[in-house]
Amino acid sequence: MKTQTLEYQEADKALRGFLALDESTSGERPGVLVFHENMGLTDHEKERAVQLAEMGYVALACDLFGERTAPASDAERRAAFEEFRAKKLVARAQAGFSALAAQPQVDQARMAAIGFCLGGMASLELARSGAELKGIVSFHGGLTPLRPAAGGEVRAKVLVCHGAADPFITLEQVNALAAEMQAAAVDWQVILYGGAMHGFTNPAVDRLNRPGLAYNAAADRRSWAAMQQFLAEVFGA
Repeated sequence: MKTQTLEYQEADKALRGFLALDESTSGERPGVLVFHENMGLTDHEKERAVQLAEMGYVALACDLFGERTAPASDAERRAAFEEFRAKKLVARAQAGFSALAAQPQVDQARMAAIGFCLGGMASLELARSGAELKGIVSFHGGLTPLRPAAGGEVRAKVLVCHGAADPFITLEQVNALAAEMQAAAVDWQVILYGGAMHGFTNPAVDRLNRPGLAYNAAADRRSWAAMQQFLAEVFGA
């Protein structure tokens, strides 16, 4: 298994992703982007990239932020996030797409994206932008669009894995996403996990001791299995 830091750029912003692939396999293979949570690129996303590489994919855990200055207050943090979401999220996701597509081991005709929390939002927005993706998977991700998808724009199949007890991204938002995807004639599916809250795939969220955030081992295991089946379907494996 080969892992390495992959440096790339979006405009003048330097980004440092984490690339994983199995060098014992020759030839081109599907590429999978992994988009991180609000905390930035951590071991959680790197471990997922390695797991994807073990399945035979080339995986890039992307860096959406680069170096940044931590906001001094909650209000500044919220304002910075909203500005980033509106002005930079799609461009940073597209930069990761281009960086992975440029790898010689990647079949550019077979690419997908997955993401957690903010990364789930990034995956959905990349799909809404019309990127040449076979599929995207959102795990407890943000669902409200910057701009709703229009008919024929979304090329990717969509899988949303969501905690039914998530207090931050509500079932009303899930229903709104379903209506958006239906109206845009997207091949989409949503799986709800009973009792699962926000961040259910990441054991590290329990250390935050924040109401509404909790790891859920069953939902984590089931959603990852659903993703594996979904990727096999969209890649024709």
